[in-house]
Amino acid sequence: MLGREAGLGGYLRDFTRRIRGGELGSLPVVIGLIIIAVVFEAETGHFMTPRTLSNISVYIAGPGIMAVGIVLVLLLGEIDLSVGSMAGLSAALWAVLSVSHGVNDLLAILLAICAGACVGLVHGFFFARVGVPAFVVTLAGFLGWSGAQIWVMGEEGTINIPSDSLVRDFSNFYFTDISAAYSLAAVLSIGYLLALVRQERRRRAAGLPTRTRGEIVVRVALVAVAAFVAAYTLNQHRGLPLALVIFLGVLLIVDFVVRRTTYGRQIFAVGGNAEAARRAGINVERVRITVFALASTLAALGGLFQAAEAGGASKSLGSGNLLMNVIAAAVIGGTSLFGGRGWVWSALLGTLVIQSITTGLNLMNMSSEIQYMITGAVLLIAVVLDSVSRQTQRTAGRT
Repeated sequence: MLGREAGLGGYLRDFTRRIRGGELGSLPVVIGLIIIAVVFEAETGHFMTPRTLSNISVYIAGPGIMAVGIVLVLLLGEIDLSVGSMAGLSAALWAVLSVSHGVNDLLAILLAICAGACVGLVHGFFFARVGVPAFVVTLAGFLGWSGAQIWVMGEEGTINIPSDSLVRDFSNFYFTDISAAYSLAAVLSIGYLLALVRQERRRRAAGLPTRTRGEIVVRVALVAVAAFVAAYTLNQHRGLPLALVIFLGVLLIVDFVVRRTTYGRQIFAVGGNAEAARRAGINVERVRITVFALASTLAALGGLFQAAEAGGASKSLGSGNLLMNVIAAAVIGGTSLFGGRGWVWSALLGTLVIQSITTGLNLMNMSSEIQYMITGAVLLIAVVLDSVSRQTQRTAGRT
């Protein structure tokens, strides 16, 4: 690994070298989000209002949580086509148990999420143990769990959420005290600082190149500014949404597992080269089974958010373009379709891109077909960038 020269100049030269070597990171997504915001604000005049931005922060929670699971599956170099139907089945199970049969609301939520874990274990077993391709297994799951969703709903076309339900709070509850949003911003900023300091200490102890103190300060300052601006914006509307808090919590937990634990490193190893990982002593089957279980669990949780947003469970919840949007979010956010490369925060960035486009086009009264075409174009651009990046890294000898 090449060392970095000290000072701002060294950082800029290192940044340029990484870009030329195909290590684009999240740069294209961030630039894309800025362009989206500028264009829609210029066209509508109220895209950047606190109300619109607060609504976006709520709408991204359900698909974003599901996209986290897809990121994990993509890191293995596989795909899960069943997350949409699993979301619908989860919502149906919760609604029938809680609303129709009077089961305790929290217990019904836990049972619905556990059902997602069981479904994922089934998918993982057939893929990892039996050897059926993940595409086929999850395609069968897509069809089968959609049928199970309709069967669970029975004669009920839609089951509305009661006003006192915990699920309703997933999309309707806000922490109205302004200190809540600012406290979360402070916790995120301090947590990021501590994570950077810990990482640099470990790199220094291992004799690896480290970031300068100035770079750490700049990174933390940028995160803090973004966090506190977001907190201020949310407080201008209704406050901090519970949906956003849960989504960020899922991101932080899964990101820690992926980047800071042995299990997370095993996921990358299996996705990079399964046979090499097996020869290194990694239980490839266990990793694959548990990843699919996690993906279905997160899909089940995301389904409850979708039900909260829709106002209830229905036989069609989870159908339509939800699956494609969730997969697109993971890819657009920067997770490679080829496995072994990506990061959990891709789910947040990609979902932000898709929801921002959807919200902006809705404000412009554009038809749904236009939304599909634009989202499809953005997805294609993301995949092209991923492919070009891999080819550039291969040429530069980085893969």
